[in-house]
Amino acid sequence: MKITEKILVTSLLLLAISFSGVQAQYLEEFEEKVTEFTLDNGLTFVVIERPVAPVVSFATYVNVGGANNPLGNSGLAHVFEHMAFKGTHEVGTSNWKKEKKVLQKLDATYQKWLEEKHSINPDSTRINKLWSEFEALQEEAGQYVVNNEFSEIVNRNGGTGMNATTSADRTNYFYSLPENRIELWFSLESDRFLNPVFREFYKEKEVVREERRSSYESSPVGKLYEAFLTTAYKAHPYGTPNIGWHSDITATTMEDAREFYETYYVPNNITIAIAGDVDPNEVRKLAKTYFGRLKKGPTPPPIFTEEPEQIAEKRFTIEQQSQPFLLLGYHTVNDQHPDHNALNLLSNILVGGRTSKLYKRLVEKEQVALGFQNLNGVPGTKYESMFALLAVPNRGYDTDTLETAIYEELEKIKNGEITQEELDRVRTNARAGLIRGLDSNSGLAVRLGQAQSLQGDWKKVFTNLEDLEAVTIEDIQRVAKKYLVKENRTVGSIVNALAGEVADANQ
Repeated sequence: MKITEKILVTSLLLLAISFSGVQAQYLEEFEEKVTEFTLDNGLTFVVIERPVAPVVSFATYVNVGGANNPLGNSGLAHVFEHMAFKGTHEVGTSNWKKEKKVLQKLDATYQKWLEEKHSINPDSTRINKLWSEFEALQEEAGQYVVNNEFSEIVNRNGGTGMNATTSADRTNYFYSLPENRIELWFSLESDRFLNPVFREFYKEKEVVREERRSSYESSPVGKLYEAFLTTAYKAHPYGTPNIGWHSDITATTMEDAREFYETYYVPNNITIAIAGDVDPNEVRKLAKTYFGRLKKGPTPPPIFTEEPEQIAEKRFTIEQQSQPFLLLGYHTVNDQHPDHNALNLLSNILVGGRTSKLYKRLVEKEQVALGFQNLNGVPGTKYESMFALLAVPNRGYDTDTLETAIYEELEKIKNGEITQEELDRVRTNARAGLIRGLDSNSGLAVRLGQAQSLQGDWKKVFTNLEDLEAVTIEDIQRVAKKYLVKENRTVGSIVNALAGEVADANQ
């Protein structure tokens, strides 16, 4: 390691360690830089002053994710995310009035095609006729589309990092602009939520369908992960993949998307975080001018379904020509539960990097595994989640051997074989991770915006660390005994067709 690298690492560790003793003070100082306000329509803003450069980052969080998809429309939250970049009544079109009429005919024709296709006695002649009409209307609608106009406006004005993501719990949109283009952001962002369009909706559905093929069906790990969730959950919507099922993607219409928008994309379900060289008073004024136009809507329907207690281990095996993989997990709690922090630290002690228990024993010492991935908190944390890990066996070893070794390490933890040094290390890593995450405008906007949206308070970013400080070795041992038990476990593996021969060779 170079001297400069040593200095950097040492400084980071010292900063993280010192942070543990002054968290309350640090939060108080940070509060002076944060302004929080809520418009009359319920839309909440969190503004972070950071005048280190004339750049501002914006993060818009909508409190809706894959878990909120209507029955029969899985994947809709993801599809709608794609729509947010298609423009508005003014942006992305050469003639919105004409385009709107064509889009209405397009969706009506598609709905008729769906009805006929799924009727008791489908008429193939009518199905083909309707599909031909649909394709003609789609081509006609395309004549009015100004491709990528929204993103090009952002890029021409110095915008960077424009993107969006959809998880099981939330949808977020983010990018950065120069400080003197802040009003442009307010104009564009408010307009696309005030005047949403479903431009190229059916083309984007095919984009999402292709994402499903590449991320799940053509990927061994993606296939394993999807099967794991659908096996682990039998009632809660966490068991349905965010990307959606093929049949649901086909069945989803523009009208479904509009109902989804009217239900969840209401200002009282949106949080916006802004970080950078900004004046909070100017932000408040612009927020009222632009976002004040959005009408407050009914509170979106909550999810009442709870996953029943699992009473027996669940297992499945996928046989294919592939690198073997092992994915196992246990039902645990959401991020508001008192045990959440202890489970997080336990996960990092077990598989958190090269100093973790499993890496040191199974990768470095015994070379049974090629590596591990920490998947604690999947598929989300708003509701009862999964404590999971992905493991890759080394050549010459099967998933059964690796699985047995993992359970041996879990039993050691349950029996108290955990040191204060290990606990302190993962806490230090958590603090260092926070500091790194808050070292940029975009990091600030994303971290604080997510905490405000999902946990109801941006200060959770800091108070969660205080909660970590209270976790003891006894807490780690207790949650391991409580949750990491066989009857609460789901185990999935990908086994190569030659795995049986490998197993025989090792005997």
